[in-house]
Amino acid sequence: MNDKLTIAGKQLSSRLFLGTGRYPNPYVQNQAIEVSGADVLTFAIRRVNLQNPDEDAILQHMEGKTFHYLPNTSGATTAEEAIRIARLARASGLSDWIKIEVSRDEKILLPDPIETLKATEVLASEGFIVLPYTSDDPALCYRLQEAGASAVMPGGSPIGTGLGILNPYNIEIITEQLSVPVIVDAGLGEAADVTKAMELGADGVLLNTAIAKARNPVKMAEAVKLAIHAGRLSYLAGRIPKKKYATASSPI
Repeated sequence: MNDKLTIAGKQLSSRLFLGTGRYPNPYVQNQAIEVSGADVLTFAIRRVNLQNPDEDAILQHMEGKTFHYLPNTSGATTAEEAIRIARLARASGLSDWIKIEVSRDEKILLPDPIETLKATEVLASEGFIVLPYTSDDPALCYRLQEAGASAVMPGGSPIGTGLGILNPYNIEIITEQLSVPVIVDAGLGEAADVTKAMELGADGVLLNTAIAKARNPVKMAEAVKLAIHAGRLSYLAGRIPKKKYATASSPI
């Protein structure tokens, strides 16, 4: 299917953005990455030695393979912290793509909307390719697009919960209203959640815990890859309208 995802002029071969934390070991991580087909990998900048990024444990294991890195500002509690982290990442040569994560509450890890918007405005004006992680609020997602976000990443549910998409109505509204790509991020727990996100019109999904902590991460990575394909095909094909009463499939 010739249906590529493009963000800020970069064409991506996969609609899966894959997190690189919490795998049982580097061998399983590498197998999962390979099977998933993902070409965008995300990781917390605070885990990387910015003095020498090539020595990072994650990046070392990816040696010899070409991936697009999407560092994130996980751990930031204010816009100022997120901006400082992003600038450090770019100065170290990691990437000018940045996933903004700003959260004040470690228990629920929901994004701070005001600080996320502030950071997006500043970093987009500085030429970063900004992908903010945000709540599933359509108005806020639209404001982030206006602020210069190259893609917007609404959460399906809180990070790592596996609760799936709690408000499919909002996700569908967001995908309808935004002109930049929508990547559903956080809370997806299984392949069915991925298919649902894609059927709602998402341009891609980001997963980490659902794959890394699955009983078999490699098999889950393959399931997610297939779910993205199935969900995208279903979205493009168009579902039948929901109706209250029956319609016979052959003349009665």
